[in-house]
Parts: sequence; C-alpha cells; structure tokens
Amino acid sequence: MENEDLVVQEKTDLNLATPCGGYCSECQYYKKTCPGCGYVKGKPFWGECRFYSCVREKNVEHCGLCPEFPCNYFLSIYDPNEGAWRVFYRAGQLAYRKKIGTKAWLEEKMAGKNRDPKHQK
Repeated sequence: MENEDLVVQEKTDLNLATPCGGYCSECQYYKKTCPGCGYVKGKPFWGECRFYSCVREKNVEHCGLCPEFPCNYFLSIYDPNEGAWRVFYRAGQLAYRKKIGTKAWLEEKMAGKNRDPKHQK
C-alpha cells in the first residue's frame, strides 16, 4: 500500500507541473540535478526562472492562466537547438492543462498519455 501511495502522490504532485508548460518527469535534468521545478521554487541549477517568478507575481498557477498569455517573453524563450516549435508545444500543453485541470493533466502524463514528442521513441 505504501508504494501505491507514492505513485499516486507523484501522479498528482503539482511541483512536477512547470509554470511554462513542461512536465518535470520528461526533463533530462529531473532527479539528476533537479528534484522538480516546484521543489526548487524557481531557482534551478542554471539560475532563476522568470516564468516561476512571473506566475507568483500574477498569482496564477501557470502561464496558461495569465490574462496576458502568450506574452512576448513566453513566445521568445526556447532552446534554439530545438527550434521555435517548442514554444507552440508548451502553449498547447498549457491550454490543455487549463481545460482539464492540472491534476488530470499530471495523471495523463504519468500514465504515458500526451507524451512530449521530443521524448517519444
């Protein structure tokens, strides 16, 4: 029963749902150098996350709930090695998360549904 409780907790762990539209378990740094975006409170190993501080200032759970979404900053942040499509992927994830709720979104992610195409084999 204890193991089941841990699985359920991770499925609905809001700290793994990033403000910018990512899911920590799909990140290459998760559990290696980062315990999850919510756990580091916007201060990952690489510096300070402006998305995290912005959603806190605006008192919203994630960028998709902000009335200014998608702002110029959101649209300009992506890894140039991956291309601008990452912005649209994150925006889509945030719109979907807004529609179904973060808990349901996390459960889908944990179940392997709605996977990031970057990580599909």
